[in-house]
Amino acid sequence: MASHAVLSSGAKIWRSIACPKSELRLDLTLACGQSFRWRETSEGHWTGVMKGRVWTLTQTEDSLWYHVYEDGQKTTGHGDLCLEKNGKRPRMKGCLKTGEEPVAVTTQGTEVEEEMLRDYFQLNVKLGELYREWGEADPHFNNIAGVFPGVRMLRQDPTECLFSFICTSNNHISRIQGMVERLCEALGNQLCTLDQSSYHDFPSLHSLKGVGVEARLRELGFGYRARFLQQSAKQILDNHGPDWLDSLRSVPYEEARDALRCLPGVGTKVADCVCLMSLDKASAVPIDTHVWQIAKRDYKYSSGKEQKSITDKLHRDLGDFFRKLWGPYAGWTQSVLFCADLKKFQNLKQKPQLKRPKNEKDEEEERLVSSEKMKPAIKSKKTSARARKKNIKSEGLENS
Repeated sequence: MASHAVLSSGAKIWRSIACPKSELRLDLTLACGQSFRWRETSEGHWTGVMKGRVWTLTQTEDSLWYHVYEDGQKTTGHGDLCLEKNGKRPRMKGCLKTGEEPVAVTTQGTEVEEEMLRDYFQLNVKLGELYREWGEADPHFNNIAGVFPGVRMLRQDPTECLFSFICTSNNHISRIQGMVERLCEALGNQLCTLDQSSYHDFPSLHSLKGVGVEARLRELGFGYRARFLQQSAKQILDNHGPDWLDSLRSVPYEEARDALRCLPGVGTKVADCVCLMSLDKASAVPIDTHVWQIAKRDYKYSSGKEQKSITDKLHRDLGDFFRKLWGPYAGWTQSVLFCADLKKFQNLKQKPQLKRPKNEKDEEEERLVSSEKMKPAIKSKKTSARARKKNIKSEGLENS
């Protein structure tokens, strides 16, 4: 049986892209509630389905490594094919010795997969530059930037993103992941099996629209969301066509958001998530009670503080507040703060922070602080010298 690939067991089957961790942190980006299809299958290795393929991703300090499984995958990462008849693991050509750094391997035919990965993580966006801009505009962001570097916004398939987020209402990340996996197992095409785990593609709109889908999903524990999923797929196909969601990438943010809100089970927050995470609307700022609490606690945002729920006006006003503060990539900034506030990542705040690159303003402030610290010491030396002269003069008068 095929196993999940591990970089240290066979670098020959891996490919790499130059990408430092300051530009992408897999552990933060893939587990912060943007996508629900990735899981850590080995330490630092994340396996999931993207663009109809099964991938395992990992990273070293300066590179993003990826392995794509073929249909009916027969190669293993650290399983059957690495064992001799006596059960011992031989030193394979391409395997790494302990402490050995992997070397990038490139072959023909990988250009399409590399482009898929670059598009998915939007690697054309220079995240380090954005972090510096946000830090200069926002002292609170500046305080957490060193602890949570490399949190990128994914560019997901619009169908997968929309129907995954319809499952998020009154839910939490781990339960949503289970729902999305059951949805794919029930209605999506099987792609491969690794270590007894089956991987399926996300269902098509036609599969989600099918007769009996609602009843089947209710049996799988989707509750009232089952109806929203089936009816949204039906409404899209009946009123717009299969390419409609993709076409929303080319319309203004407000138009795309309002169009999505016409679908069953899609409110403003879900619409903003879909706009931000799949429709290229970087300024969309999804607002839920979690983000509202961040605004009140860390930004002293007081508008609507007496309200018990988030109204359309509060959603719009708070989004405008953050867009004015953070600029055209405000949705990306919000994702960093959201990630930093998740319970699962609180242990990172106890670890030593990564040093931020100093800018001219930082260096000037350090020089000013240093010079201020030196002044009392210089003054103290002058005072001590005057005191010694005075004592010597006094002693001379007493002896005379």
